[in-house]
Parts: sequence; C-alpha cells; structure tokens
Amino acid sequence: MNDHENRLAGPSRRSLLLAGLGAALSAPFLASCAGFDTSGAAGGEGTVEFLSTQFTPVQERQRYEAVLKQFVKVPVAYNSVDPGVFASTVKSQAAAGQVRTSLLGGLHGELAPMADSLDDVGGLLRDLSGQGYPQEMLTLAKLGGSTSKYVPWMQATYVVAVNKKALQWLPSGVDPNDLTYDGFLVWAKAAKQGAGKPVFGFPAGPKGLYHRFFQGYLLPSFTGGQITTFRNQDAVAAWEYMKELWDCMNPASTNYDYMQEPLARGEVLVAWDHVARLVDAPAKNPDEWLMVPAPRGPKGRGYMLIVAGLALPKGGTNRGLAEQAIRDLSAPQPQLQTLRQNAFFPVVQTELPSDLRGAIALEAAAVRRQQRSAGALVALPPVGVGAQDAAVGQAFKNCFQQICLGNQSIQPVLDGQAKVLNDILLKLNIPCWAPDPASAKCEVA
Repeated sequence: MNDHENRLAGPSRRSLLLAGLGAALSAPFLASCAGFDTSGAAGGEGTVEFLSTQFTPVQERQRYEAVLKQFVKVPVAYNSVDPGVFASTVKSQAAAGQVRTSLLGGLHGELAPMADSLDDVGGLLRDLSGQGYPQEMLTLAKLGGSTSKYVPWMQATYVVAVNKKALQWLPSGVDPNDLTYDGFLVWAKAAKQGAGKPVFGFPAGPKGLYHRFFQGYLLPSFTGGQITTFRNQDAVAAWEYMKELWDCMNPASTNYDYMQEPLARGEVLVAWDHVARLVDAPAKNPDEWLMVPAPRGPKGRGYMLIVAGLALPKGGTNRGLAEQAIRDLSAPQPQLQTLRQNAFFPVVQTELPSDLRGAIALEAAAVRRQQRSAGALVALPPVGVGAQDAAVGQAFKNCFQQICLGNQSIQPVLDGQAKVLNDILLKLNIPCWAPDPASAKCEVA
C-alpha cells in the first residue's frame, strides 16, 4: 500500500470512525468461493457483476442478498470469494484486457495493491458528498495517490463481550467501560479464583482472529506500533503480559473460532472478538450482557479499524449500472440494514434507530466509547500485503503459540518471527500502515 497519504495521524485517528455511529468502524473473514444472484437475473448484459471478499459465510451472504434485493434498483449478481481469488481474478482480467466484473467490494488493504486497475470515483464521491463520509476515510480512499479509488462501503471493529455474571469478580476501582490491561488481568485472575476455573476466553481456534488482537490491540497499546516495534523491549513486556493473561483463559480457547458460541453456552463469560462474531451471544437475553471497549495500555487504547470499499474496475462491464448500485448502497437505509443483518456499521452520517436488536445496540455503545476514549490509537490490518496477509498474520500467531503455549523465551521468539516478517516485507517493498510511522519501506527495526 502507498501509505503516505493513507496514514491516520493524531486526533484524526479517533475522528475517523465518527461517521454513521457518530463514529465508524471490517474486516472480514473470508473463506470460500461462491456466487449467487441477488436479483433473479442470471448475470451478463444488464446485470452488475459484483465481486466481493465480504459475506462469504452462507448465512451472511444470504442476509446481504436480501439487502441488495431490497435497496438496489438495478440487477446485481453478487459473488463472494476468498481474498486470494479476488486479487488473482482482478489481476488476470486486467492483464488480459477482458474485464468481466462491474463492481468490486473489498477491504482497504485488499484494494490498495490493485489501485492501478481501479477507476477514479471522485465524481461519484462528489455526488455523494452529502452522505457525510469522514474526511480521513476519504483520504484513505485515495490509496496513497491523488485520485479516489473507492467509495467507503462499511466498517467494523473488535470489542469485549461481558456476561454480567462476571461483574461479581470485578475488582474495586476497575471500570469495565474504561479498562486498562492491568485491570483486565486482575479481573481475569479474580474471576478464575472466584469461579474455580478460567471464565475469560480468546478466539485462538484454527479460524479465530486472534492475530488481529496482537496486531491491532496488544502491540499498539504496549509499543505504539505493529511492525516497526515488533521485537523491542515494549513488545517483550506485551508478551510477558500475554503469558499471564493466557493463564487466566479457558484452555478450550485453542478450539474457539467465534467467541459468540462459547459465550452463549456459558463456557466463557468475558471475551474479545470481532463485532460480527459476538453478536449472537446476547441474542436471547441482552439485558444480561455488556459490550465494552478493549483495554488501554501504556501507549494508549489500541484498536483495529476495518474499512471496506466499493470500487470500479477499469474497463468494467455495465458501468452506469454499477455506479447506480454504489449510489443505492450509500444511502442510510441500506447501510443501517447491513448493520441490522450482519453487524457491519455505516460509513455515512446517520442516526442509529432506537429499535436495534439488543446485541447491535450494545456493540454500538461500546464502539462509540472505544473510538472517543482518550488515547485511542487506530491500527489498520496489514495493507498492501495482498496474498501474504495470512503469512504476516501467521508470524503473530507463531509468537502466541511459541510463547504462550510452548513457554519459549520471548526475545528469541520475537527475533525469529521478526526475520520471517522482514523476509516477507522485503519482497513486497511497501510502506508501513497505522499505527506505525509512514516510511519508504516497512520493516521490523
């Protein structure tokens, strides 16, 4: 990613999310390749061929299909695919001069490497200026250049779900809505002792998003960075902390992919995860739950912003219809319906309705607090790494597995995984992303 223009800096990091929620929020968790038609059309002439990395799980896909049917005025054939398939499809079609897609939907970091294959959408954004996109998000949409390459689509983040049963062990002076990492650990220890077993949980299963916790929360909060500070002394302190915290986690956490499931079963009472992976936990009894911001550390309250955008491929099919689809999806109602159905938050300025189901309302309050808190420090998922995202994420997972599960010495592990990261980043030759400082080349110091 050409991150010089895309960096979030200073106070604007907090204000970035203050659209839609009075704030903002994706990131998505992609897995299979599937296509379906949202309009009864069979695709082809007169149909918007929408290729996306979002909503690959069957139920999410079906719910978003309903949103498209309800709000988009033109026929749309929606195909959700793995990020690798997405990237290779766009690249190969552009290289062959035979683009068969009309509209692209992906994360900021997925769209960044293909900026040269995307058309300028500045005219569309000018037409949609009344929607109230945050200026910082519009800057991100330029993907480091001088022209806008996508229209912000939706956003999400991660928060902490709390069953109120766990409040009985909350130490005096610890505010669940303003947790510190120290306070969170003291609470976890007290809960383990009080319950006679660990009742905090962590999504460390095969498909869990635990690497995002290290990338966007733990390391930024302890070190102020994600990559450049990966192995410094602050990072060693962060992993020392993580070892203590892991000792207070339900050991079945290594099997947990979505924390809403063990939370709903009562196996876990407190857990961090993506908003879309927590939303079903309080479904039956929202009055018995809290959603709260992630803790803050010595460098601030690190949290991950995930932005998805809508882009037009150069030479794409049915351009006028694709632009109409973007206009339709940028209105408040489809944005709110996406929130209702799939827990991805609006990017446009709109009041949240009072009748949101309990879990969504709880998450909205937590997200506001997280974004507006003093010392909020925005982190982006790796940007510009393309198909190497899994390899980058694996380096963070390896640290957890070797340090917390394997009880290996911290500094040698960090040194070894730093080499892995630098080997990847050297080949990519890309700038760093928030919260690391912008630089010509991203590498672990």
